Amino acid sequence: MDNPTETITLNNLWGVITSHQGETFYTKKLLPFTYTIKGGEMFTDRRERSITRSTFENAYKKIKNNPGKITGPKALNMYGAPYVWAVLAKVTDICKP
Repeated sequence: MDNPTETITLNNLWGVITSHQGETFYTKKLLPFTYTIKGGEMFTDRRERSITRSTFENAYKKIKNNPGKITGPKALNMYGAPYVWAVLAKVTDICKP
């Protein structure tokens, strides 16, 4: 998390994600990507389809509710999981063991 004094909640999660667009992120397999936000959708430079705000919210809830079981992108079991995991790992502290 870039700003350790900032508390990330479900209510401000999308705003935080939006504020990091254009930065370089890395998937767990170290593939670099950037993204842009258009409304409630995230578009990466590696995929044609968008990843929605609700996908991030669902992933956030899933990790928060079961941090011992959700330990990587595969465990999220959702579209865009490598990108969702990479973004959440960088902008929040919920992906840390």
